[in-house]
Amino acid sequence: MYRFYCRFYQFIMRIAARFIPFQEPEIIEGSGRLSQVVPYLKNQNLNRLLIVTDQGMIATHLLEPLLQQLHTERIDYFLFDQTTPNPTIDTIEDALGLYHSKRCEALLAFGGGSPIDCAKAIAARVANQQKTLPQMKGLFKVGKSGIPPFIAIPTTAGTGSEATLAAVITNATTSEKYALMDPALTPKLAVLDPLLTVGLPKPLTAATGMDALTHVIEAYIGKSTTRTTRSLCLESIQLIFRYLHCAYQDGSDLEARAGMQKAAYLAGKAFSRSYVGNIHAVAHTLGGYYGTPHGIANAIILPSILREYGSTIIKPLSELADAAGITERSMNQREKAQRLIEAIEKLNKDMQIPSKTKVLEKDIQAMAKRAYSEANPLYPVPVIFSKKQFQDIYYRIKA
Repeated sequence: MYRFYCRFYQFIMRIAARFIPFQEPEIIEGSGRLSQVVPYLKNQNLNRLLIVTDQGMIATHLLEPLLQQLHTERIDYFLFDQTTPNPTIDTIEDALGLYHSKRCEALLAFGGGSPIDCAKAIAARVANQQKTLPQMKGLFKVGKSGIPPFIAIPTTAGTGSEATLAAVITNATTSEKYALMDPALTPKLAVLDPLLTVGLPKPLTAATGMDALTHVIEAYIGKSTTRTTRSLCLESIQLIFRYLHCAYQDGSDLEARAGMQKAAYLAGKAFSRSYVGNIHAVAHTLGGYYGTPHGIANAIILPSILREYGSTIIKPLSELADAAGITERSMNQREKAQRLIEAIEKLNKDMQIPSKTKVLEKDIQAMAKRAYSEANPLYPVPVIFSKKQFQDIYYRIKA
């Protein structure tokens, strides 16, 4: 009965999605295009800016050219560099305090998915001063009124957060990781400059790339795909299989870096409209309980859950495999689907991503319950897992 309710809920959401005013950011794309941010700010008459980043980004000095340009053009900026992986409510509230105390009028996120999600959550709180972040958990609880202008500058190629309507945050007290989802949280401007990703270490290149691949697969195999999202996914997976390992092997390969940025952006657009699934539900619990990097968690979980879906996803997996360029004409759909799963495992191995991760047995029952609650009824997954199936996944990936 509950599964029928989930499918009915998803059907209604699929119909409603046709009327959701999805937004897309304006895109500035290409090597060295970071320099176009300040002219954009001046054109928009934005003069007081909160820059949301992290200590790792400060150490790379990638932000310095932008800061110098802001200084030259007399645009006031204030740095919040305390963003943590899996940004917490407390971190977001600290940044919100700085935003208000400095009378800022716009937000700029510089870094990976965590600074971008942190900035989105700040924007949500600026617009909703009487609501807490937990009160805005879920769908369409932010609203567009009062959202400050928001610029996203990704320095990784994986989360696609610069293209999405979601911000994923962590409640450090309860170890819960959840999303705020509202079209109003989509950035106004996204800057895809591959020069910013050249220094990305191999482990982060691998993790973020596999995050993008997970977005593609979950958006494509779910039951809320559209012609548009399928097209985005097919283009993205083609880029990922062409460029991810190249970017991993040679971080200075600008063509590969640009290709992966584009792939992550396309995947972000796709899953914003078609949602993710059980892989993300499990990955979020690993991040909440153990701080497991999101991309690594997705990469580890991905093959196990695809196999658990079994015959229900043979056709879409075979289509993805064709787009990835890893199949042969003589193969049938089942063989193509199997080839894709094996190719994912090979990518993980080649990029030194482990096949198992930290899972404590005492946590499995609670994590399975939380993953089950996150996935259902919202995610239009190929198979609605029972709590027992979620538990089995944790045991399979347990180190």
